[in-house]
Amino acid sequence: MSVVSLLGVEVKNNPAGFDAPYEFEITFECLEQLQKDLEWKLTYVGSATSNEYDQELDSVYVGPVPVGINKFQFQAQSPDLTRIPNSEIIGVTVILLSCSYDSREFVRVGYYVNNEYADEALQLEPPAKPIIEKVRRVILAEKPRVTRFAIKWDSEESAPPEFPPDQPEVDEQAADGDQYGAEEEEEEEEEEVEGAAPVEGEDADMAGGEETAGPATEVAAAEESEEIDIEDSEGEDDEEDEGEEGADDDMEMDESEAANGDQKKPQQPVQQNADVMVQ
Repeated sequence: MSVVSLLGVEVKNNPAGFDAPYEFEITFECLEQLQKDLEWKLTYVGSATSNEYDQELDSVYVGPVPVGINKFQFQAQSPDLTRIPNSEIIGVTVILLSCSYDSREFVRVGYYVNNEYADEALQLEPPAKPIIEKVRRVILAEKPRVTRFAIKWDSEESAPPEFPPDQPEVDEQAADGDQYGAEEEEEEEEEEVEGAAPVEGEDADMAGGEETAGPATEVAAAEESEEIDIEDSEGEDDEEDEGEEGADDDMEMDESEAANGDQKKPQQPVQQNADVMVQ
C-alpha cells in the first residue's frame, strides 16, 4: 500500500508557446507522517529514438508533508534547444512528471506534447531551421499515462518483497528433472516385466485381455457352453421327431419313449457299478 497517493494533476497554461514555462497544480494525499521530503521532477524527452537527449527541466522538494490532502503549484522552465536535434523540435514528444521518496520513484505521469506551427503556411512548408517564436506546444492533458511503483517507505512493513523467501528444505531436494527421469525409467521397467509378448497370429490388445480374464474362467465357461449345447441338441432332436408324425402318434411316441426311458435309466448305474466291480 502506498503512503502517498496522487489524486490529480492540472495543466495550467495549455496550449502555450514552446519557450513558455510549464505550470502544474498537483494534488496528493499522505496517509502517514513522513520522515523525509517528496521530490517532484519534470523531464522532457528530446528524441523518440534515444534517451541521450532527455533533459530534466526542473525538480522541487516538498516537505515536511502533513497527513491528509495536500496541493501545490509546480513550475518548470522550457527545454534547452541546444540539446535537442533540429529534426526533433517539431512534432510529437513526451514529458514525464514523477515523484520520489528517498530517491525511490513511486509514481510517474506521462503526457504527449505536440509542437507545431501556429501559422498554416509554415505548417505546409516548415523551414529547415525551426522558428521557435512561432512554434506552439499543445499538451494532451486529457489522456495522461500514470504508472505506479511499490517502494519501501519509512517502516519495514511497507517494503515490497525484493527476493523470494529462502527455502532450504526445497533446495536440498533432488532436482525436478532427475526425479522425473527416474520415475519414467521405473515405469518402463515395470511395463517390460509385467507386459507379456503378444502371441503370433493374435492381436496384441486381445492378448492382454486373455491375461486379465484368467485360464480358469475360460475353462469353466467352455464346460458350461458344452453342457448347454448337448441339452439343446437333444431337445431339438425330440422336437424334430415330434414334428414328423401326427398328434396321436406323438402321444404314443411320448409314452413309448417314457417307457423306454424308464427301462434304460436303471440299466446305466448297473453298468457303471459293474465297471467298478471289474476294476
